[in-house]
Amino acid sequence: MAATEESIKALKIAAQAAEDKQGTNLFAVDTSEAMGLIDGFLVVSAHNERLVNAIVDAIEDELRLQANLKPTRREGRAGGRWVLLDYEDIVIHVQHEEDRAFYALDRLWSEAPRIELGLESETEAITGVDQEADSQVITEEADLMKQD
Repeated sequence: MAATEESIKALKIAAQAAEDKQGTNLFAVDTSEAMGLIDGFLVVSAHNERLVNAIVDAIEDELRLQANLKPTRREGRAGGRWVLLDYEDIVIHVQHEEDRAFYALDRLWSEAPRIELGLESETEAITGVDQEADSQVITEEADLMKQD
């Protein structure tokens, strides 16, 4: 049994909202085989506590607007270090980078099938290429050649 189309759509909406608010290192997995009760997880990193909460707000807003979904449970909002949003079929973890590294949910779920989110940053992570950084290097090299 694989994750439902509705769950995958909700994960993609949440991922796009997170990326739009500077969420980084997005990781989505299909947990339907391993857990049975939950179709998928989305894990997102943020640089600081305020950004964790901003990403959570954006995810909640977009899932409400685009999929008519509200979380059945929210944990960790006050601390702003790790917020868990439970939508019954999907669970979203927004974590401060330090907490993400410490708890390593990615490693825990490394064997689960990845869900492709169709995001720009996802392509970068898969290919290992930061196109913006590459463009900057090329521009700098061109400037150096002009000076010579």
